[in-house]
Amino acid sequence: MPPGLATEHAAALSLIADDPEWRIDDAPVPYEAALSTMEARVAAIRAGEARELVWLLEHPPLYTAGTSARADDLFNPRGLPTFRTGRGGQWTWHGPGQRVGYVLLDLRARGLDVRCYVRALEGWLIAALDRLGVRAERREGRVGLWVPDRRAGREAKIAAIGVRVTRWVTWHGFALNVDPDLSFYDGIVPCGLREYGVTSLAALGITASLAEVDSALIATFTEAFARSPACPG
Repeated sequence: MPPGLATEHAAALSLIADDPEWRIDDAPVPYEAALSTMEARVAAIRAGEARELVWLLEHPPLYTAGTSARADDLFNPRGLPTFRTGRGGQWTWHGPGQRVGYVLLDLRARGLDVRCYVRALEGWLIAALDRLGVRAERREGRVGLWVPDRRAGREAKIAAIGVRVTRWVTWHGFALNVDPDLSFYDGIVPCGLREYGVTSLAALGITASLAEVDSALIATFTEAFARSPACPG
């Protein structure tokens, strides 16, 4: 990471010392390793033995299936590894150029129910993307965040959301497309939605590094997940 961005990261992290631990991995993390790490951390948070965690990373190219995934929505002509997960949602892709965020929070401490948590997660990504010059929006009935795709004349998904909650501790989280190879999405029906496309910051003409995306996420986290019983709008 360039020295200037490293300083920006340190300054931003110092502002959230009372919030979760933040972990940012530079090398791609194998999916099985991420699952085992999250599972252990969820148990430790539940037991009061560890802080909450926000983990930002990339994975090697692979497909994951949520609890609603249909077998006929997977084509996988490149033979990528596939994983069944306990998160909500359907099929999605992970790989280089995509910022994955695993968010492990104790909803008991934050006064949030699951619905409010998902709204907060969406609001956090909307605020972070706004800092990067992108106006993303929610759509009823379509989980994730959406932007206009001028090339196709329709809306496209820029961020997928899939969460799991175990005894009021959250895990899994979001996948935000920064500058990935979008052709990997041809191997699935993303999130089961055949009539919509998938896009990225780069495809929208936004030049942003993963470090810059991380800084936007760090700067907007605390307001999105205030320890308050109020449900985010």
